[in-house]
Amino acid sequence: MEHKNDKVTASMARPGEETDIGSADELLGSLGYTPELSRNRSTLQVAFMSFVLASIPYGLATTLYYPLVGGGPVDIIWGWVAVSLIIICVAASLGEITSVYPTAGGVYYQTWMLSPPKWRHIAAWTCGWLYVVGNITITLAVNFGTALFLVACVNVFETAEGEGVLAGETYEVFLIFLGLTLLCNAVSSLGNRWLPILDTFAIFWTFAGVIAIMVCVLAIAKNGRRDASFVFTHFEASSGWTPGWSFMIGLLHAAYATSSTGMIISMCEEVRAPATQVPKAMVITVCINTVAGLMFMLPLVFVLPEISDLVALSSGQPVPTIIKSAVGSSGGAFGLLIPLIVLAMICGIGCTTAASRAIWAFARDGAVPGSKLWRKVNTKLDVPLNAMMLSMVVQIILGVIYFGSTAAFNAFSGVGVITLTAAYAVPIAVSLLDGRKTVKTGSFYLGKIGTFANIISIGWSLLVIPLFCMPSVIPVEAATMNYASVVFFAFTAISIAWYVAWGRKHYAGPPT
Repeated sequence: MEHKNDKVTASMARPGEETDIGSADELLGSLGYTPELSRNRSTLQVAFMSFVLASIPYGLATTLYYPLVGGGPVDIIWGWVAVSLIIICVAASLGEITSVYPTAGGVYYQTWMLSPPKWRHIAAWTCGWLYVVGNITITLAVNFGTALFLVACVNVFETAEGEGVLAGETYEVFLIFLGLTLLCNAVSSLGNRWLPILDTFAIFWTFAGVIAIMVCVLAIAKNGRRDASFVFTHFEASSGWTPGWSFMIGLLHAAYATSSTGMIISMCEEVRAPATQVPKAMVITVCINTVAGLMFMLPLVFVLPEISDLVALSSGQPVPTIIKSAVGSSGGAFGLLIPLIVLAMICGIGCTTAASRAIWAFARDGAVPGSKLWRKVNTKLDVPLNAMMLSMVVQIILGVIYFGSTAAFNAFSGVGVITLTAAYAVPIAVSLLDGRKTVKTGSFYLGKIGTFANIISIGWSLLVIPLFCMPSVIPVEAATMNYASVVFFAFTAISIAWYVAWGRKHYAGPPT
């Protein structure tokens, strides 16, 4: 059945674009699905959305505590470069497979198609749950991180006693998180047709904000500047772990900021030529993000205050303090932080959109409890509204963990990174074990380079799972415990229970 918005999109498209849309819908039909969402994104627009999902200056700002405590400047700069190079391999590997199977089911559908018939049910089920949980928890981490960051930004203004003007009590942080979550869902659901414009605005806004921060903190540098030796070679571990492992723990900073790389695959059914556009967008975006991340972090490290003071901040958000120290003014610091706050909200909207598509795609194959409800598309809004609301409710329920532990953000970001990275690795591993026969038929086949990228991607996934279940500092207390493993286990238990209760008898997998 043709979706009414497909007609509108086709009538507004140029002849070449209309051909792309028709070809993409034919390819989707050959993969077993009926087009239900309008294809309203061009190559640039899908690249911009991929950039927004990462929102590198914001993602790096909210998690800067981890490399500071893990190893200082060396962890911040070289950890970012190392992880970015690895993620380019992940993006290239996923791009090869996506050029063959461009559906909203993403890595879940790809795993099904690439796996041997004997193992495809359990392999696709496992990958699908990892992907869906990753989308939900990384969206939760973004909105929760924004709440914590916003409190720290407001507190660049201080009372006469030298304390922040906003107490940042647990309930206050939760209410801010709740408001941000509701706002992101409202914009994503009600303004879907304008989201490509918002994504386009975001990329220009980002670079304007980064340039403003670079110029101001380096030009003013009220407390002086560090030398290049400090910025590029100084290692200072404050975590309590041995130096090498401490450095590795600090990589959560870079891994969190790049974990959204494969989330853009869930938008394949809203892109005009997904088989070529999405793979290119993933790889190009990681390269752009690498440069943007260095542009943002290098100036901050050059004006870095004492690391011991930054890791001792109760807010866990050192960036507002760094910028305020550099410019010497609360008002000036807050002005420079505004671009990051706005970008954080846009990132939340983008992640909300991608997460809803991932749930919807998984539900339409019957793999989520209550699938008949979650797989419905709201034709007036042109979005899978029910799936979006399910994602929102789960995020809010998980957000309550913050009342029990202020380390909740660590758990959310850790689980998001673990599950998404593992989900990305499953189809890559299956493809590699099959001799990469299928990807040779795609338009993004990379030959021996692709094989090398596959090996790096799988190795990274094997490292990430135990690494980001570790607490960031030792000795461990209840307040500093990393609950990522607990949340990960809870979702795993739900997945296994649903498979035993329903999936092993009724789950038929994607149409083939």
